Formats: sequence, C-alpha cells, structure tokens
Amino acid sequence: MTVVTWPDEVDDILGGDLTCALAYLTPAGGTVVSAVAPIGLRDRAKGTVGFTTSLGFGRKLERIKRDPRVALAYHARKHGLGDLGNQRYVLVQGTATFEVSPDSAMLEEIGERVVPFMGPPRRGRFWDSWLSAYYRDRILVTVAVHRIVVWPDLDTEGVPEVFGEPLPVGAVSSQQPPAQGAAPRVDVPKAAANAERLAHCLLGFAQADGFPAIVPVRPTGSGPEGLHLDIPAGAPAGGRRAGLLSHDYRPKLIGLESRQHTGWLESAGTTGTYAPHTSSGFAAPANKTVLLLANGFLARRGLKRAKQEGLLEALR
Repeated sequence: MTVVTWPDEVDDILGGDLTCALAYLTPAGGTVVSAVAPIGLRDRAKGTVGFTTSLGFGRKLERIKRDPRVALAYHARKHGLGDLGNQRYVLVQGTATFEVSPDSAMLEEIGERVVPFMGPPRRGRFWDSWLSAYYRDRILVTVAVHRIVVWPDLDTEGVPEVFGEPLPVGAVSSQQPPAQGAAPRVDVPKAAANAERLAHCLLGFAQADGFPAIVPVRPTGSGPEGLHLDIPAGAPAGGRRAGLLSHDYRPKLIGLESRQHTGWLESAGTTGTYAPHTSSGFAAPANKTVLLLANGFLARRGLKRAKQEGLLEALR
C-alpha cells in the first residue's frame, strides 16, 4: 500500500488534539463510536496515526482484530496543544493493529507522550502501586492510513480535501433491518437530552468501501421514532445500523462524560432519524485524585477480568 502523507496544517491537528472519536465495525455491519486519547501519535514518514486504549475494553479490541478497518475523527481543538485557529475537521480511515503485551520501552514512550496533554503522573509509594495496573493496562493501537478527509471547518459544511485513496463513489444500499425491528429500544427522551446537553455529537456508519465514517451531527428534537438529526456532511440515504457518541471533556481529561448508542439510522442525506437500540456511558469526576483512584480500580478489575475470560490469549 502506498504511504499516505499529509500537510503541516493537518499534522498540527493530529499532533495536538486532546481527544478524538474512534469508529469500528460490528459483525452485523454496524458501527460503534467512542472517544479515545490520541496523545499526538502519528508518523508522517510511515503514514500512521495511533491512539491508546485499555484491556478493560476488550470487546473493542476483539472487534478491531476481527475487522481492522477503523476511522478516527479529530473533531475538536478544545484543551489541546495545537493552533486554536486551525478549525479543520479531519477524518482518518485506515487499518488498525495493536500489540497485546507492549514492551517496557513502548510503555515508557506512551507515558512520556501523555505528559504534555494530561500533566505529569502522580508518584510515590502509594500511587506507584495503585496505578501500576493502569499503566500496564495500556494498549497502543497503530492505524495505517488509507485515506484522510479534511473539511475546512469543524461543522463539515465546506468541500473536503482528500489525501490518499479517493472517496468511494456510487450509492450505498440500505441494510436489512434487525430481526427485532428498527424501532427504539431504550429511552429516547433521555438519549436526546444527553445529545443536546453534551458539547459534541458524532454519528458513525459504514461507507460503500466498508470503512467506517464519522461525521458531526446536530440534534434537532425527538419523537417516539427516535432522535432527529441534522447531518451537515451527509450520510448514505436509506436505513442502516449506525453508532452515536455524545461527549464532553475538561482540560487534561480531568472531568469528562461520554454517552454511546448503537441503533438504526433512517437517512435522507443531510437529515435523519436515529433509533437507539443500546445505551452505555460514564461520567468521570472533575477531581484528579478521585479520577486516579477510579482509574486504578478499573484497571485492576479490567486486567483480572481479561485473565479470567482468556482475553489476552484470544487477542494474541
């Protein structure tokens, strides 16, 4: 595959955003969208970008291993390190690989890269012991870039520029509705309230070439049929499985909230109705000490579960 490179104004975003959205595919042809920490990971010479995740999110890693096509949306400059005047929306599509048991040198590099974004780590006898699982739990995911789509503004209302493989052409066929039906299965008013309240709302779906795409959307209300969305960049017309992420975050990720859904999208192009089928999420406190205590606990529980369920061997 030809190495895909990108200009300085895009590299500033890839190297500076505090968080970005990840989309990966489900076995049923749907898409899950979640927030991840890219910590400036990218290599223009090799044509790769990256992000970190945790063994505690084993299903995400299993699905990426099954189908490595992913997308990353760099959709906000807030609290990052780059130029705040650079308001481009950057969508990266590529294939992902990861090392289940990274060596100490890689973990050390990840630790150094985190500092400019999230500050120095807490040290001392207690914190070194409590957070050992958290740092050992880090997984580095590297994405070989196939395509970068760059809109001139974060609202994706302009004409995008494409680096790498051209965008797929032609209409995308609608998918078959789920066997249990396409209607909402979770609380629609609650999902709509979260989508309207949180600063960022993003929609993920599969393109004609099989790669997931992520675009920002604007909630415009709801009804028994689902959430009503404006989709500035557009989505394939018809019905399909799709993922929805609503989230917000504070400086250094000390205080963040994320709400995720999988469900069914009926799209007319730049408008659509989203029927949520599943719901998950979390809110992290805006207190670093409490956050680190929680991170240590969740990492220990995640590692224990991964060993009990044989996740490490399965991923290897």
